[in-house]
Amino acid sequence: MRSASDSDMNMKVNLRRATPDDARALARVHVAAWHEVYRGIVPDSALDGFTVEGRAELFRQFLATDSEETYVAEFKSRILGFLTIGRCRDSDVNHGTTGEIWGMYLSPEYWHKGIGRFLCIQGESMLASRGYTVVILWVLEANDQARRFYEAMGFRPDGATKEVQMGISLTSVRYRKKLEVAEQLRVADADQPRC
Repeated sequence: MRSASDSDMNMKVNLRRATPDDARALARVHVAAWHEVYRGIVPDSALDGFTVEGRAELFRQFLATDSEETYVAEFKSRILGFLTIGRCRDSDVNHGTTGEIWGMYLSPEYWHKGIGRFLCIQGESMLASRGYTVVILWVLEANDQARRFYEAMGFRPDGATKEVQMGISLTSVRYRKKLEVAEQLRVADADQPRC
């Protein structure tokens, strides 16, 4: 699909649709990211139960049934991260105009290289190309790193919150961004950002 490159690492990152064969690699990324970012936010007992084996089976099921639209960022066949998008799952929005970034995760060794920005831009572009004019996503209130990233990408909290259970009750904050369709398509088709 799309690609990004890094002059320092001579790295060309490709984006493609995930398949059931990617389940284990997606699980490794998901678990590594969760263990890194949520340590100190989510109880260790909950993180210890978040395993590659458990996540791989869930990814296999979701990808086999096509119930999630997941894309992988890869370099030389190695999956660095993934993005899952679709129509907004919240009941209080206009489903005809509101898309959602369901999740976006990178292996920690690839943080701060532009790959997250690349994934986010591509997700916004794909949603805009389907006619969505708004994109939302949910972030744990205590996840300052993700909140700063999404705010830098132009997302803003819209006032909605919900409690999620992760070994303890945690607050998740909804972020929203208005999509400018023409601008998103132009940015996505331009030279890709440095990773």
